[in-house]
Amino acid sequence: MTAATSSELQASSTSPQQSLYEGSTQYCHWRFSPEELARMRYTLNEAAVSAIRNAFEADSPGSSTSISFLTSEEEHLLVKLYVGKIPQLCGHFRFPEEVEATAVSYMKRFYLKNTVMDWHPKNVMLTALFLATKTTNHPISLESYAAHIPRTVPSDVLDLEFLVAQSLGFDFAVWHPHRALWGMWLDVQTLPDASIEELSRAYEAAVGHVRAARLSDAEFIYTPSQIALACLSIASPTLASAWAHAKFPSMPHPPVLDILDPIKTLILRDGSPPDVEAVREVDRRLRLCKNPEKIPGSSAYVKKQQEKERKADEKRMRKAEAARIAMEEGDPFGSELAKKAAAAAELDDDDDDD
Repeated sequence: MTAATSSELQASSTSPQQSLYEGSTQYCHWRFSPEELARMRYTLNEAAVSAIRNAFEADSPGSSTSISFLTSEEEHLLVKLYVGKIPQLCGHFRFPEEVEATAVSYMKRFYLKNTVMDWHPKNVMLTALFLATKTTNHPISLESYAAHIPRTVPSDVLDLEFLVAQSLGFDFAVWHPHRALWGMWLDVQTLPDASIEELSRAYEAAVGHVRAARLSDAEFIYTPSQIALACLSIASPTLASAWAHAKFPSMPHPPVLDILDPIKTLILRDGSPPDVEAVREVDRRLRLCKNPEKIPGSSAYVKKQQEKERKADEKRMRKAEAARIAMEEGDPFGSELAKKAAAAAELDDDDDDD
C-alpha cells in the first residue's frame, strides 16, 4: 500500500508512467470537475422534473401546477443526510471500514445517474450497503441483514440491487483514501525523531477527516492519495510536509503540496452532516413530488405496469413467431429471417430499464 500511495502521487506530480490507480475504472469513469458535477446534477434534476410533471399531468391534467419539485441542491442535501447514516448502520453490524467507505461511494455514484424523486435514499442506502458487503468480501445473509433493520423486509433490499449495480456500471472496485492514509502512517514512522505518541494522535485526527471527506465530493475530484495527504495536513501540516519531502527528496518543494489547500477547504466546508430540520422539510416535499409511476397502487403506476406487460407480451409473440418460422422451414437452428426476428425481440427488451 505504501508503494501504491507513492506511485500514485508521483504519477500525478512528475512521472510519465501510468499508476495502478490511473488504470482503474474509478479513474476512468468516476472523476469529474466541480463544474461537471454541478452540471450533471442540474441536468438530471431538470429531466426528472419534466418527466414527473408529465406523469402527473397524464394522470390528472393540471395536478402538477401546485407541486413544488425538488431542486438539484435539495436532492443532494437529502442524499448527504442518508450517506451520513451509513456509518451508524455499519457500527450496528460491526462492518469494517472498507464496507462503510464502499457503500458511501456506491450511494453517491448512484445519485449521479438517478433522482431521489424516483428512488428514495433510504432504500438505496440499504441496498448499497448490502451490495458493498458482498463486493468487499464481507457477506451477510439477506435474511439476517433485513431482520436487524426495523421495518425492513428482504425485498426492500433485493428489489433495487440490480438497479444499483447497473447504475454503477458494474464498477464495484473502489480506491479509498483511508487505505492511502494507512500507507502514509507506515511511512511517517520511519521519519527521524518521530514521536509515536504524536504520530498516533495525528493519524487518528486524519482518519476523522477522511471520514468527514466522504460527505463531500472530494472522491469525484481528487485522487485517494491526494485526499489522504490533505487530511493528514489538516491534522498536522508539519507531518504532511515531512512525508512529502521524504517521498520526493530531490524536490525543494514537492508539487503535491500545492494542491492540498482546495482539498482541505472542500473537506472542512462540506464534511459535516446537513441541518436535520432543513432536510426534514425537503423530505416532506418529496412525498408530494415523488414520481407517481414509482408508487405502487397509483393509477400512473398501474398504467406503467400495464405498458410493461404489453411490451413483454409483444416480445414473447415475436419470439414465438421466430420459432414457428424456423420449425416450418425445417431448420432447427432458425433461418436467417427467424434469426433477425429473434434478434429484434432481444434488442427491443434492452430499452426498458424501469
